[in-house]
Amino acid sequence: MTGVNGAGKTTTIGKLAHIATKSGYTTLIAAADTFRAAAVEQVKTWGARSHVEVIANPGKNTDPAAVVYDAIAAAQSRNVELLLVDTAGRLQNKKNLMDELAKIRRIVDKKAPNANIEALLVLDATLGQNGLRQAEVFAEAANLSGVVLTKLDGTAKGGVALAIVEKLGLPIRFIGAGEGIEDLRPFSSYEFVEALLSG
Repeated sequence: MTGVNGAGKTTTIGKLAHIATKSGYTTLIAAADTFRAAAVEQVKTWGARSHVEVIANPGKNTDPAAVVYDAIAAAQSRNVELLLVDTAGRLQNKKNLMDELAKIRRIVDKKAPNANIEALLVLDATLGQNGLRQAEVFAEAANLSGVVLTKLDGTAKGGVALAIVEKLGLPIRFIGAGEGIEDLRPFSSYEFVEALLSG
């Protein structure tokens, strides 16, 4: 899971973990946003809510790729079906972040070559054109396979989704429409267009 800080990435991971658990999948979460101390605590809180263990490194500013490496090893040894990876989202230092994401992706590809990998960008629907620029930046580094649109509970229509699908060819996988653990659902293009046109 990728995306800038504040887009709702950690919250989305918690909601996905909840859906996975309810659907009968064995799940683990990797707390690989080691840049923000609060991020690890936040993902642990969501893990507890969704009854999913979080693999984290107790040190400060540890290498995110090392956390992912350990999480994959844990998932493999326990025959876990789904591993959700939280990553850092600071765009201010774009080069370092993108290098970090690329390194994480290399670890995943090397340690879990047969896994079905979804690299999802979590995007705040209120951002408009800034959201498209973010998607372009992340698409370069993270080899994205889809988008999760969050914050569709306010005045945001999420029209940026149309631009992302058109320009980058990335499908919208889920939409988030609230803070609750149940407030994430699979994207329906029909419902989305209806909502877009109804305003």
